[in-house]
Amino acid sequence: MYDVVLLVEQELSEPDAKRVVALHQDMPEPVKYHVLVPCHNAEAGVEASISALGTADLYGAGLIDQRQELAEAQRAIDSEAKDCTSRSVQRLRDLDQQAEGGITHDRPIDALTATVNKVSGREVIILTRPHIVAEFFHLDWTNSARRHLGVPVLHLLEQEEQKKAKK
Repeated sequence: MYDVVLLVEQELSEPDAKRVVALHQDMPEPVKYHVLVPCHNAEAGVEASISALGTADLYGAGLIDQRQELAEAQRAIDSEAKDCTSRSVQRLRDLDQQAEGGITHDRPIDALTATVNKVSGREVIILTRPHIVAEFFHLDWTNSARRHLGVPVLHLLEQEEQKKAKK
């Protein structure tokens, strides 16, 4: 089995699924895709924003009263991420591929490394929108993955975004 781990920023579109599968069409062994979708942590995001604004003393204590709303927001975020993962996996399966997936609340590169190790991944594909500044400074997922993993890492830009940019 040739295991490929896909780290996707958002739902895998049909054209992108076809493009990923085409990369492995001549493989002599079966390919299995493992889709990984990072999921935002609502509470951590709010706390980081308050800290960044230097207003933690004013609003930090107020977070205690809003734990229920943050928990509801997190459930909604998790639900959307799970749906995104399910649709992405189904797109690969619709192309007669073996695929599974999941979400993570960990840092994307940490989760990617753990998944590659867990499934004995032999290749990584990172599918994102263009991130010019992060890529320029080599702070993007692809450069981080190349520094942390001992497997080939391919960065693909989402086709849907490219089509929108041409309009």
